Amino acid sequence: MRDPRELSGAWSAFQHHGAAAAPPPLTGVVARYWWARWDLRGQPAYRQLLPPTPAVHLTFPTDGAPVLRGVHRRHFHRVLSGAGGVLGVAFVPGTFRRFLGAPVSTLTDRTVPAADVFGPDLPTVATAGPAGTAAVDAFLTARLPTDPAGDEVATWVRHASQTPDLRRVDDFAVVCGVGVRRMQRLFAEHVGASPKWLLRRLRLQEVTDALAAAPGAPVDWAGLAADLGYVDQAHLSRDFTAMFGEPPTAYAARY
Repeated sequence: MRDPRELSGAWSAFQHHGAAAAPPPLTGVVARYWWARWDLRGQPAYRQLLPPTPAVHLTFPTDGAPVLRGVHRRHFHRVLSGAGGVLGVAFVPGTFRRFLGAPVSTLTDRTVPAADVFGPDLPTVATAGPAGTAAVDAFLTARLPTDPAGDEVATWVRHASQTPDLRRVDDFAVVCGVGVRRMQRLFAEHVGASPKWLLRRLRLQEVTDALAAAPGAPVDWAGLAADLGYVDQAHLSRDFTAMFGEPPTAYAARY
């Protein structure tokens, strides 16, 4: 049985989200701050489905120690209960190696204590909201090394996200002026996922964008599959389900 709180945005009755841009000089390194608060007191725990993103996330739960979440290449779940919140830092894909000091692929599909990377001076955050970002701003700004290679990879990722018809790694490498093998190596080093995975994730993002653009409207799934380069609707559905944890129609029902 599906939890009815998953459907038609019912989850928004007990969960609230927000986001804000990072100030200079973190603008090119921190994609955004985000926060979530929930109140499930008197209700059963809620098992939340989270889609994968190409970003590394530093998160500060209001009731625990900060953690680092590497790039997760498939969907995953977290269980919410009681009342709580979390403040998160989403790093620009390609830029986190400067903090890690090791290939970002060593974090892929893993969640680790943030103090293992940032040390014991990492601040704790009691507020899941804009008021909690100042201490994190100051901490990251004071420890912001340069990384020209990471900055270059970040421009490649940005180009891919802004070029919807970019489907093949060979074409991606040509546009970026780099060989495929070197691109793959630099992606493992700085992104934590392959160029092929990134292009696939961006392609499937177009499905969620199409759903968000016309909520509740009928979707021409066969036409959308063709536009995205899939052989047919079934192939799109299988690919989407493997990454997002449910078929596109079930995903759409959440919103």
